[in-house]
Amino acid sequence: MKVFVTGTDGYIGIMLAGHLREYGHQVVGCDTGFYRSGWLYNGVDYLPEALSKDIRNVTAEDMRGFDAVIHLAELSNDPLGQLAPNITFDINHKGSTHLATLAKQAHVPRFIYFSSCSVYGASDDIIDETGTVNPLTAYAKCKVAVENDLSAMADDNFTPTYLRNATAYGASPRQRFDIVVNNLAGHAWTTKQIKMISDGSPWRPLVHILDICKAARCVLEAERDVVHNQRFNVGASSENYQVRDVAKIISNVFPNCELSIGDQGGDARNYRVNFDKIKNTVPGFECEWDVPKGAQQLLEVFDRIKLTKELFESPHHTRLKQINQLLETGQIDANFFWTR
Repeated sequence: MKVFVTGTDGYIGIMLAGHLREYGHQVVGCDTGFYRSGWLYNGVDYLPEALSKDIRNVTAEDMRGFDAVIHLAELSNDPLGQLAPNITFDINHKGSTHLATLAKQAHVPRFIYFSSCSVYGASDDIIDETGTVNPLTAYAKCKVAVENDLSAMADDNFTPTYLRNATAYGASPRQRFDIVVNNLAGHAWTTKQIKMISDGSPWRPLVHILDICKAARCVLEAERDVVHNQRFNVGASSENYQVRDVAKIISNVFPNCELSIGDQGGDARNYRVNFDKIKNTVPGFECEWDVPKGAQQLLEVFDRIKLTKELFESPHHTRLKQINQLLETGQIDANFFWTR
């Protein structure tokens, strides 16, 4: 298939482009380039042909002739979403819905949207796709809004699918250190310590980025009636962890690392997720990674590149820091458009 992928300069997108190519798909990327400077190591042998465009400026003509769109390019994670909620809604909600509308106008038959398990917010139950959503942040609220907008657009000629990814982790050349596994692993490597102020009691579902790439590819290749207007939680039911248990795993993998866990209350976001639907419905999908294996991968990468504390803490690998730097230096304006 010929696939238009937004966010190919991002943490997951760069890995997804290579994964799709490995399975014979033709990829054209699209990215505005906020995180293009964040190159941690040489770890891919394929960079797709790509448009350097904000999704708010993409046209129907840009997507004409494609078999599918896979949409990742949004302001990613809760802290960044809270920095400027109005801009988050402008890009993540209005921008994503507009992109899908243009794709439909361009007669692209499939649209795969990267949603998030964060739509569940807080719950004491183990939730599947039929569960009530409870988004607590601007980021999660936008995910729910886009899912609803795209669902209303579904018809015989347009098949949207929504991938509610668990919290990602794992190594990527466009590395992120502002997500829990990668962040704790970075501290373990650079300081030999993991110091948690909270008690680490909240639950999180976790998934390796290569399993996310696999899920997107399996949905892309599935028969239309299997994925038409369907929501899929992406991960494995065995990969729900309390944050303190993630910290213990990483402290055991990284040598000479000291772990301390505090007694303060944890994040309000607290949820466990059931992932049976995608495993039982989408042909070929099953997770291949777990957190111990992913921690070992990160250890090997950090050792190979001799990761420094300065690089770990640099803006290039933390979404909120990078956007703040672009704003403070005048490289992007108040609406997050490039000034040049």
